[in-house]
Amino acid sequence: YKRQVEEKSRKTQINRLFCNLKHSTMTIDIPLLKQICEISGAPGYEQRIRELVIKKVTPFVDELKVNNMGNVYAIKKGKGSKRVMIGAHMDEIGFIVTHIDDNGFVRFHTLGGFDPKTLTSQRVIIHGKKDLMGVMGAKPIHVMSPDERNKPAKIKDYFIDLGMKKEEVEKLVEVGNPITRYSELMEMGDCVNCKSIDNRVSVYILIETLRLLKDKEVPYDIYGVFTVQEEVGIRGANVSAMDIQPDFGFGLDTTIAYDLPGAAAHEKITSLGEGTAIKIMDSQTICDYRMVAYMKKVANDNKIKWQPEILPAGGTDTAGIQRMNEGGSISGAVSIPTRHLHQTIEMAHKEDIIASIDLLEKCLLSLDRYDWKF
Repeated sequence: YKRQVEEKSRKTQINRLFCNLKHSTMTIDIPLLKQICEISGAPGYEQRIRELVIKKVTPFVDELKVNNMGNVYAIKKGKGSKRVMIGAHMDEIGFIVTHIDDNGFVRFHTLGGFDPKTLTSQRVIIHGKKDLMGVMGAKPIHVMSPDERNKPAKIKDYFIDLGMKKEEVEKLVEVGNPITRYSELMEMGDCVNCKSIDNRVSVYILIETLRLLKDKEVPYDIYGVFTVQEEVGIRGANVSAMDIQPDFGFGLDTTIAYDLPGAAAHEKITSLGEGTAIKIMDSQTICDYRMVAYMKKVANDNKIKWQPEILPAGGTDTAGIQRMNEGGSISGAVSIPTRHLHQTIEMAHKEDIIASIDLLEKCLLSLDRYDWKF
């Protein structure tokens, strides 16, 4: 009897271990995520990130195209005649050179939305004839008047210091050169931290999802679209949606995790570590209620941790995917909770990233088994 009890206990432990392994088989490829986040790609200047995406995603799809605007279409053929578009934008917020003054300091215009105070102490890279490291400079506090100290910073208060004289700068930099922020990806506790988690984490998620689907049969043609110029107006997604004419659509982007000191419960939008977020609406999209219900069902059926997202300000490629085609598409979005958005210290939770991959994959596999009637 004692041996039977011991044997039963041993089998129970083995089963538990097996179950734990089953639920933890997916891990994040940190070197790949690091490469994707750190590479440059300001809006309209996505050459480097596009080249990396093409290299990484080509082995997983049946066809690959690049349209005139620079959007990458990674296409996996399905059984049915319908089309599914997934949008993950490649561009990151950045700047563009507008002027070089007599002392070699560089003035710039923003590409995307910035809170001016976050520019303080940033390192940036000007992509001229070669990459040049610079720093964001502003008037030192020591020489500010009391009135100036109490005023909020403005974009025009900043300049870029390359540590070079005007003549040297002009040999390598010209008006129109793009500028990106400098920050290395690091792991912090259960999270990853870097510039451009928005939206490079979604680029990573889409590549990984297509990798998981490589040898699986999908119901409809999948267009994984790595879009351009989202940060300046959802421009790439608009063009691609008109081209593809999708029946179904998924946006794939970061969202605000305002789970910080001082945040009231109703202000949080999402929280890190509470799972992937299913978008209900943002300022530019009310997601199709059928798609929201479908995504919730898929998440619950597959025991994927999720949280609802209502974003009062800001929009994503979901808007273009939903509306920029004849008749529109049944669209929703997988959102990745992210702290400190549009800073060089953006932070996402590893488990939320994994849950986002899991949800997107499962949604794509069973689109034909849901009742989409009004």
